[in-house]
Amino acid sequence: MDDEDVSATQPGIKRGELRIYLGAAPGVGKTFAMLGEAHRRVERGTDLVAAVVETHGRKKTADMFDGIEVVAPRYVDYRGGRFAELDVPGVLARHPEVVLVDELAHTNTPGSKNAKRWQDVEELLAAGISVISTVNVQHLESLNDVVAQITGIEQQETVPDSVVRGAAQIELVDITPEALRRRLSHGNVYAPERIDAALSNYFRRGNLTALRELALLWLADQVDAALSKYRAENKITATWEARERVVVAVTGGPESETLVRRASRIASKSSAELMIVHVVRGDGLAGVSAPQMGKVRELATSLGATVHTVVGDDVPAALLDFAREINATQLVLGTSRRSRWARIFEEGIGAATVQHSGKIDVHMVTHDETAPGVTLASLTPRQRHLTSWLAAAIVPSVTCAVTVFFLQRFLGIGGESALFFVGVLVVALLGGVAPAALSALFSGLLLNYFLVEPKYTFTMAEPDSAVTVVVLLAVAVAVAALVDGAANRSREARRASQEAELLALFAGSVLRGADLTTLLERVRETYSQRSVSMLREGPDGSSIVACVGDDPCVDVDSADTAVEVGDDEFWMLMTGKALTARDRRVLGAVANQAAGLIRQRQLIEDAGQAEAIAKADELRRSLLSAVSHDLRTPLAAAKASVSSLRSVDIHFSAEDTAELLATVEESIDQLTALVGNLLDSSRLAAGVVKPELRRVYLEEVVQRSLLGISRGAAGFGGSGADRVKVEVGDAVAMADIGLLERVLVNLIDNSLRYAADGPVRVNAARMGDRVVIAVVDEGKGVARGAEEQMFAPFQRMGDHDNSTGVGLGLSVARGFVEAMGGTIAATDTPGGGLTVVVDLAAPGDDL
Repeated sequence: MDDEDVSATQPGIKRGELRIYLGAAPGVGKTFAMLGEAHRRVERGTDLVAAVVETHGRKKTADMFDGIEVVAPRYVDYRGGRFAELDVPGVLARHPEVVLVDELAHTNTPGSKNAKRWQDVEELLAAGISVISTVNVQHLESLNDVVAQITGIEQQETVPDSVVRGAAQIELVDITPEALRRRLSHGNVYAPERIDAALSNYFRRGNLTALRELALLWLADQVDAALSKYRAENKITATWEARERVVVAVTGGPESETLVRRASRIASKSSAELMIVHVVRGDGLAGVSAPQMGKVRELATSLGATVHTVVGDDVPAALLDFAREINATQLVLGTSRRSRWARIFEEGIGAATVQHSGKIDVHMVTHDETAPGVTLASLTPRQRHLTSWLAAAIVPSVTCAVTVFFLQRFLGIGGESALFFVGVLVVALLGGVAPAALSALFSGLLLNYFLVEPKYTFTMAEPDSAVTVVVLLAVAVAVAALVDGAANRSREARRASQEAELLALFAGSVLRGADLTTLLERVRETYSQRSVSMLREGPDGSSIVACVGDDPCVDVDSADTAVEVGDDEFWMLMTGKALTARDRRVLGAVANQAAGLIRQRQLIEDAGQAEAIAKADELRRSLLSAVSHDLRTPLAAAKASVSSLRSVDIHFSAEDTAELLATVEESIDQLTALVGNLLDSSRLAAGVVKPELRRVYLEEVVQRSLLGISRGAAGFGGSGADRVKVEVGDAVAMADIGLLERVLVNLIDNSLRYAADGPVRVNAARMGDRVVIAVVDEGKGVARGAEEQMFAPFQRMGDHDNSTGVGLGLSVARGFVEAMGGTIAATDTPGGGLTVVVDLAAPGDDL
């Protein structure tokens, strides 16, 4: 069943709704809660049936099942057995309003239409039938590796997060670890003989606490994502204070650390998330050095905050856009302490942010650093151009008025001309040849009209007047040209600074170990894009290597911005606001970094394959050098016995003949076991072990394992068989019967070999969807910290007597268990000894 079939909805049919009860661990009460919801709906008149409900033998859960209509399961024949599965055609034929389908992550029996139960559920939803189901947090695909690290058990049955996130309702069934352990100890979850094993393994208090936290955090993230999606779909930009987020704006200057600490105190009071944002101006005016921002990043790490960088010419707008995008509730800024005169020309970032902040609370934090106010360098090119034209008209007029009304009686024509020269220089220093020329021409005309005889006429009776105008014009143009050249060089320097800062930002992300997805997310956030993706073109067509954001584009034509990497193999594609040529230069370098990460990942994969081949070759050489003695010993015993039997000089009694034949058989058994371990190790190293999982009754496998153990094993001759106590009950596991038998042979033989004359116990218990098999001895055990080492090849844990074997048994056992999707671990036996625990998947109760 492909993805299109899974996600498609039949035309004209309203898709059913999925409701999921999410739990942190087995036994929290998901199925019970689902059945309670079913009874409430039935009482309201809802047409509801149950297709799959797993009671796991719990009486209270089974009692809740009464009174609910059941759709009988469909049986699948597989390897001589019949297994019950969800009858999708039967449910579709019955077509109720709502159907109960327990254990969403269940794997269907081979031969079923779909491999997973969640795919069956998708068919029901597409047909317009609503589904109520259950799932544990350890079955979520994104958390599979995290759960394995916590519990030591890798879950084989998983469900994609997208399926669970697509549910109309997700309800967390929560219970404290202490309450769940009490429920377990009272026999409300597992049978009495399985309680001790469960409490000491999967249901340890630490495990349950971590799983509960995972469930709460995952659900909180989904609620937050659903809120963001709703706001985006309904074009809501106003801040909703559903979750406190504090954003603090920093420049990277000395005051930044003060602002971050103050914002951290504000965030801690409301248990809010703290985010630090640095705006890089498009003209490079806000650039800071890497060491300055490095201090801010170190402080952010110590406070548990995140650092973000965005690009924007309008700092207040960029800050507010970022705050609204993440639904921030509070914004922290530093005061600029601008003078009154400075505020006349520019209101400042703080005032502009407060004016347009809307429902976002803005905190203005005082500090010891004072902003410099308005300077020529702080003006944008547009502001500078407008100022020059205004000065070209205002400065000559003011100079003329002051001279005519106040200074004319004190100055001659030379002094008056000097005043106009000063005015023209002021305008020229603002920049712009055209405004300076206008100022010079206007100043000359005013000087000639109001101050040079004949007054109040533009007639130039004296050559000095014409020379004065020409000199004013020449000086103004020359000075303005110089100022413009310096301003252009200054702007280029600032642009280079901005590009350098952005390149340092992205390069720093790579050096700090960021992967490709993290780098693309940093690009998306910095340039305020909706999505960013990396496209790779090859001989078989183009493909998306990685992408972030909503609705990423999949080809060059659909991208708003496309940046080509120099080798014509990769493209960085973006959707969102248009970017300038200057931005594209930076993105070209970043795209090369991203392409480098892709190639690096490919090289790592190739190196891993080469390393695996090298390890396999080394293992083969080690095997050949390690088995010489172990092959000769049983061969010598067999040859000696056969030679004795063939001897014509000695006549053996029937008892002696039987003993010699038994020695031959025992030696051959030893050879068979040794060769089997050697072959198994080679198969594991080559990766060709392909287990066929099926229902396996552990009682039968353990007994076959005892028969398969060599009678020559230390302590396992004669009465040695009585030392093995088997207490596995009716436990059933999903395993390859041949591989599991080899595992148990090696584990039991190892325990008998090193447990002196003490007993060896083999017990098993089912815990949720897993089965735990324990081989327990009361021997000398192993040194603390060596539990992992004992599973490595050629390890005898300090025993240098080659007669005891090449040390492959436990290594082969681990390889087989992992091939079957399980785990194996060793721990101390209370009171002394070694306990080896094998964890395998358990079949569903309907199988």
